[in-house]
Amino acid sequence: MANGLLKGKKGIIFGALDGKSLATKVAERCVAEGAEIVLTNAPVAFRFGEIQKLAERLNVQAIPADATSLEDLSNLIYQSIEILGGKLDFVLHSIGMSINVRKKRAYTNSKYDWMQKTFDISAISFHKLMQTCYEKDAINDWGSVLGLTYIAAQRTFPDYGEMAESKSLLESFARSFGYHYGTRKKVRVNTISQSPTKTTAGGGVKGFDVFFDYADKMSPLGNAPAEACADYCVFMFSDLSRYITMQNLYHDGGFSNMGMSPAVLDLGEE
Repeated sequence: MANGLLKGKKGIIFGALDGKSLATKVAERCVAEGAEIVLTNAPVAFRFGEIQKLAERLNVQAIPADATSLEDLSNLIYQSIEILGGKLDFVLHSIGMSINVRKKRAYTNSKYDWMQKTFDISAISFHKLMQTCYEKDAINDWGSVLGLTYIAAQRTFPDYGEMAESKSLLESFARSFGYHYGTRKKVRVNTISQSPTKTTAGGGVKGFDVFFDYADKMSPLGNAPAEACADYCVFMFSDLSRYITMQNLYHDGGFSNMGMSPAVLDLGEE
C-alpha cells in the first residue's frame, strides 16, 4: 500500500534491465510512492533489455548513459534536471558486472584488464556519479544517494570473483564521499547489502542457486526478496531516514550476524 512517502521528490534510478532487476522493483515503488524519476542504464541495455517498456509502463523517461563516462554522466544529470523540472532528491546506483565471472575465469587466473573494467563499472562509476552531482550541485539539501552491495565485501565467496573487491570499494566510496557530501549539502550516502536475489546478473554467478538456498536457510527470516529491498530503498530516499549516512546497511534476513544454523546442518529439533 502506497503512503506518499516520496511525494514531490525527484530522482534517477540506475540499473533497471528487466523484470528481475532490483532497480526495476525500486523504480516501481518510487513511482507508487509519488516520486518523479528518470531511468538510466548503459546503451547496450536499451538494445537488449526491457527498460523502454518499463519507462512506458511507469510513464517516465529513460536516458541511455555509460556510467563510466564522465561526459555521459554530465549529460544525464543535465537532462534529468530539465525533464524533472528541478534538482534531484535521490539517486540509486544498482550497477555491477564482471567479465571474469561472466567468462567463468578462475579468480586465481584473472585477466587484469577485465578486472580493472569490473572496478570501473561496478564501483568507480559510483564515485564518478557522486562527483558529477557534487560538482553540478545537482542534489537538494538532505538528498539521498544509495548504492546496492553484497556481503562478499566482508566475507569470502570463492565464485564471486573480483566483484567482492568491487563491493568493498563501493562501500568505501560511500563512507568517504558521504563525509564530504554531508558537510557541504547535508546529502546522505549509504549502501544496502542485499540478500542474494534471483536477478539476471545474479544468475550468472557459478553455483548461485545452491548458495541462494543456503543463505535462505541460514537467515532467520529467510532471504529478503527484491520487493522488500525496494521498500527499504524508498525509506532511505524518504525524509524518515534523513540522519542516516555513511552506513552499510544489511538487508538480508539476519544472514550477516549468523554463525551456524541447525537448518543448514539439517539437524532440526529433536
